[in-house]
Amino acid sequence: MSMMSELFAKGVLVDLVLAFLVVEAAAIVGYWLWRKRGIAPADFLPGLCSGALMLLALRMVIAGTSWVLPSVCLMAAGLAHLVDVQRRWRN
Repeated sequence: MSMMSELFAKGVLVDLVLAFLVVEAAAIVGYWLWRKRGIAPADFLPGLCSGALMLLALRMVIAGTSWVLPSVCLMAAGLAHLVDVQRRWRN
């Protein structure tokens, strides 16, 4: 098995992306609180949470957990996505 296949099969790549998302969110929120410039947290956190929850569901499936926890993560991701769409909707 190739190195990339092995990293994906073990969930290492998903873990790295999740860690990057946490660092990204902390940096953007920190910059917003410090300078009141950049992207407002309310404008990007719902979308980021939706993506992170989908990655978490993938990580659980790779780890071999029951179907229940990934399903809960996917439902929560859907709700976060709805919040994001509702915030962006223009009449």
